[in-house]
Amino acid sequence: MPRIAALFPGQGSQTVGMGQDLVEAWPLAADVFARTDQTLGMPLSELCWQGPEDELRLTQNTQPALLTHSIAAWRVLEAAGLRVEAVAGHSLGEYSAAVIAGALQLDDAVRTVRLRGQLMQQAVPVGEGAMAAVIGLDEKAVRAACIEATDAGFKDPSGGTDPQSKGIVVAANFNAPTQIVIAGHASAVARAIVLCSERGARKTKTLPVSAPFHSPLMAPAREGLEPALRQLQISDPAVPLYRNVDAAPVLSALELRDGLINQVDAPVRWTETIQRMWDDGFDTFVEIGPGKALGGMVRRIVREAKVYSAGTVESVQQLMEPLGLAS
Repeated sequence: MPRIAALFPGQGSQTVGMGQDLVEAWPLAADVFARTDQTLGMPLSELCWQGPEDELRLTQNTQPALLTHSIAAWRVLEAAGLRVEAVAGHSLGEYSAAVIAGALQLDDAVRTVRLRGQLMQQAVPVGEGAMAAVIGLDEKAVRAACIEATDAGFKDPSGGTDPQSKGIVVAANFNAPTQIVIAGHASAVARAIVLCSERGARKTKTLPVSAPFHSPLMAPAREGLEPALRQLQISDPAVPLYRNVDAAPVLSALELRDGLINQVDAPVRWTETIQRMWDDGFDTFVEIGPGKALGGMVRRIVREAKVYSAGTVESVQQLMEPLGLAS
């Protein structure tokens, strides 16, 4: 029997129209979207299905939208008989993972990720921060480029930052062995892109995001979110949840809470996470939510893994038979 783990995407996977076909096909999915609309007091579902895209891309909207789509797809799969033995989520997706593991209630998660998005956007003014993907260089080379591109006048966050310094860039998402996202001040990211290209990167691409997520510049967002997470009702996960911050499987509410707090301004260690899940015996991964980005990453990390995506009616139906689910 396969050992199945569920994976949940983060920002970048959103698209106008997301989840609409699920809602039209299954009442369970429709209930999730309706519940989110009620919780937030806004028609988030209409924004997901009709746009406009620039409003959907706003971080405070993107985060609850992605979570809602993922949970709606999960409810359909769960009703069809899917059972998973572990979960993980990329950045924002860690909240989706916590919901399906029984550690967070949907309403609490939706409200929290909307606040998370607002705080992340407020941490760095639009235009001052940036993120970019670097393809074809390993971790050591990317880290070296970031160090060289960083303004020496920037102080370590633990000792405070110099407001006159606009020059930090770090490796923020370790998505696959040679697929790494960097984040920081726009000027420093631009310098790092040039250095990575000169040193053999096959491709570099500035990402269409509104803030430098998972970098030290997100420290104000972490500080603002921590009190809300400390007060949030969190239960022990029913299955191991592999954290972004250290790729460790956690089974306690305390460890999960600490992971959610610390991941805001810490790198997403996705390569390590998938490799550890594979080493722990998980051979089948189901990406639940919009897009197929995580599935592509898994294949680059562990070629032997079986990978499925479930975010549309078509993709959900396609995995029913391979996983022995009731259609």
